Amino acid sequence: MLLAAFCGGIIGFERKSKAKNAGIRTHALIALGAALVMIVSKYGFFDLLKITHDNWAVDPSRIAAQVVSGIGFLGAGTIINRHDQIIDGLTTVAGI
Repeated sequence: MLLAAFCGGIIGFERKSKAKNAGIRTHALIALGAALVMIVSKYGFFDLLKITHDNWAVDPSRIAAQVVSGIGFLGAGTIINRHDQIIDGLTTVAGI
């Protein structure tokens, strides 16, 4: 998780040095949150896999799939922030 936060911080530092939106903290927190959710979805449900019933199944990849949806939601919110009817922030969304 520290490595993910560090890598996100490097991307954020590059953005901050160019005076762009979404700097070090934003990118570090998004990378940290995504890494945490991936770790939980990978290792958090081993005990449930042993007690599954015939009529239901556990699919830990569903949690990981929601990371993509959540980051897409953050990106859409960044684009919708308009100034004078000009869409701004596409590079910020690509970074996120």
